[in-house]
Amino acid sequence: MVGAAVAAALSANRMTSQLRVALVDRQAPASTFKPPPVPELRVSTVTPATIDVLRRIGAWEDLQPPRSAAFATMQVWDYGGNSFVRYNAADAGADTLGHVVENNVLLVALLRLLRPPHANVDTFWPASVRSLKLPDYSKAAGWNPLAEVQLDSGQTLHARLVVGADGGRSHIRSLAGLRTTGWSYNQRGVVGTVRTQTPNQVAWQRFLPSGPLALLPVRDGYSNVVWSTTPQHARQLEAASPAGFAAAVNEALSGGPRPAQSSLVTSLLSSQPRPDATFLEPPTVEEAPGPSARSFPLTLCHAGRYVRPRLALVGDAAHAIHPLAGQGVNLGFGDVQALVDTLADAVSCGTDLGDILLLEGQYERPRQRANTAMMAAIDSLKHVFTPQSGPLASLRGLGLDVVNLTPAVKGRILSYAMGA
Repeated sequence: MVGAAVAAALSANRMTSQLRVALVDRQAPASTFKPPPVPELRVSTVTPATIDVLRRIGAWEDLQPPRSAAFATMQVWDYGGNSFVRYNAADAGADTLGHVVENNVLLVALLRLLRPPHANVDTFWPASVRSLKLPDYSKAAGWNPLAEVQLDSGQTLHARLVVGADGGRSHIRSLAGLRTTGWSYNQRGVVGTVRTQTPNQVAWQRFLPSGPLALLPVRDGYSNVVWSTTPQHARQLEAASPAGFAAAVNEALSGGPRPAQSSLVTSLLSSQPRPDATFLEPPTVEEAPGPSARSFPLTLCHAGRYVRPRLALVGDAAHAIHPLAGQGVNLGFGDVQALVDTLADAVSCGTDLGDILLLEGQYERPRQRANTAMMAAIDSLKHVFTPQSGPLASLRGLGLDVVNLTPAVKGRILSYAMGA
């Protein structure tokens, strides 16, 4: 998706629309896509900042409801505590917190923009990159030889800039010799599609002893489950019957202790009853139709460098994060906008697109700062919510109460998460 977004954004920008772009993919994506009756398992939660990018590209008109589902409220609580926090879009002066859209729907909306006469794009698929030759690294200004990309077909492409957008196990990153740091969470993310008894319009997230579970609204009244848990439990959920999976989700959302409707912090911070001081009960899952649940390993991975002469990494090729906040795709679209803005500046000034000083100063450093901050926040959040008892759990509950009843704090957190 992120690679297609780079090509579409280059086409949409008047300064870069005449650049010739080659799009290489190991699989030939469908040129059209008819969403199945039951939404697919893999979805993305796109924030208002990402929606702005999609709107500028020209893809958002194909992604608005009913193709996606908007939500304006999010409630977060943990299994062992008595506290919760509920966020509303109004806390950040917005209409929605985000939209949930199937990955295939998003991809096809982007690919539509790459067909003639919309873009000057040559597609090579199915095709794989066999080798990559880049100029030697040097901070010296001046022209460097073009990058050389050899495909498995034997065809050779020469480029002023190669963009690596091939995911967390990026082959381009490996061929370029760029190293990463990170670790495994020893967890797997289980995804499934469910239908609730009443239509769901809220993003729910509960932190369980084994990891967080999110229930997100998707199109046509369905919801998507993203459950981070142990590998053994993930295998059990994948093997469960539809009824068994639905029952497991209901127990995870509604079993165990319930958050208090009021607390000492509530009485101290708010003299008047507040709507957001009352815990909302999550909806009951009625069935789990469609494909069986699937899982994927959860890791954190961050490239030490995003660029080399004539090379830039974007999306998961540069950074992969825990899915608990749904920010992975949004960081990737932030990369897209920053890189295209950088290349547009280069065209307007007559600068070489692959110049290392340009790529470092206008793309790598700003994006590393933004991505590192978000990755650190999400990783810290994951560790803070892991203990379900003891002093840290008590302090966490106190913190949730304070945040829930302090509109200014909630607004600041939301603005950060929404990309404002």
